[in-house]
Amino acid sequence: MSNEDTAHEAPTRRDYVKYGGTVVGGGLLAGCTGDGGGDSPETDTSTEGSTNEETENPEDASYSVNMSPVGTVEFKEPPQSIFTVLVHHADMALALGYGDAINAMYSPTEFDSRYRLFLDRLDGVSIDWSDLDNAWNIGKERLYDLDSDIHLTDPAYVVAQMDNWDVADTEEVRENIAPWFGNTLSGEHSQAPSPWTDDYQYYTLWEIFEKVSKVFQEERRYQVLTEIHSNLVSTIQSNLPPEVERPRTAYLNIARTGIQDGIWAYSLNQPGFFRASTRPLRANDAFPDLKQFQRIDREALVAADPDVILRTGSMGEGRNWAEIKNELKNDPVTQEILAVQNDRIHPLAVQYGGPILNLFQLEMAAKELYPERFGQWPSYDGGRYPDFSPEEQLFDHQRVADIINGDI
Repeated sequence: MSNEDTAHEAPTRRDYVKYGGTVVGGGLLAGCTGDGGGDSPETDTSTEGSTNEETENPEDASYSVNMSPVGTVEFKEPPQSIFTVLVHHADMALALGYGDAINAMYSPTEFDSRYRLFLDRLDGVSIDWSDLDNAWNIGKERLYDLDSDIHLTDPAYVVAQMDNWDVADTEEVRENIAPWFGNTLSGEHSQAPSPWTDDYQYYTLWEIFEKVSKVFQEERRYQVLTEIHSNLVSTIQSNLPPEVERPRTAYLNIARTGIQDGIWAYSLNQPGFFRASTRPLRANDAFPDLKQFQRIDREALVAADPDVILRTGSMGEGRNWAEIKNELKNDPVTQEILAVQNDRIHPLAVQYGGPILNLFQLEMAAKELYPERFGQWPSYDGGRYPDFSPEEQLFDHQRVADIINGDI
């Protein structure tokens, strides 16, 4: 449609969202300077207010939210169509009542099936992500077709990880379609590419969630969910056994095809929101010298001899949970491991989930690591998250469902 065709039309909701979504004070490249303080390796209980400068103009009802690496982004009203890549951002949108507004994500069929395993335990909360666009290495032209109100994604991550994207492409999308708003490199405190390298700021998962809640004007939902999270972490940490009695734990990703094809050991307690479901549990790391992750062989796992094995990526279709567990038990090398002998091989779902999955994975890991303190994690076949009674739950599942459904 030509400019002449629209020159005398009243601005629509779409116009307000898209053209209100501008970056104030220097554009996309104006990152938020910080000290890289982000996650504490000790705990994930931060609920303090952010250091951003959110402002609101009563004359036009606009508001702005600041987050590294995108700087200050202005909005006229909450976005109604959402492009995401990694699921921690999609999880945040879902938690804030915008799960149906997502139009793209990484591996949508897989994450649709994984999230259903948990959401089945939240009454009235459902998703339908299986037919969304796959956002991984998506073409810039497709973003024009999707015409989203917001790209709830970290542009620095897009440039660093996607083959067909550069800084100029992200600038073009911001100027012609809608703003970027996301932070992903905080997951492992990874170095940002130029031009964000010097100014990139790291946040906890729940600090990112706070900023996203401001974008959608859903701060109250964030506040009640973060209170539940803080209480959960406090409950866990106040009931931990002495450090010397905590299990030596190997946090692993084992290839779906088996232990012969790949074992990756991940740090258990290092900074970054990829450890948001393990670090608060303060278990002893069976690989204490790891900074982030490393590929290992069976012999290295035997040498570490963990008391407990947590295998991430174990839940969902095609994750081969039962097969991998049986392989560890039957392999003549790995069957010597203490965790294998004592049947303390347990699942986790995904490293980079958002606030909803963080609550569930903290609960499940607490039961897996400290059953005498928090109740036994039951025998698991790879299906839905167990149906714990209210007395067995470490957080109120019904309350979380009510919040997501809008009963705040």
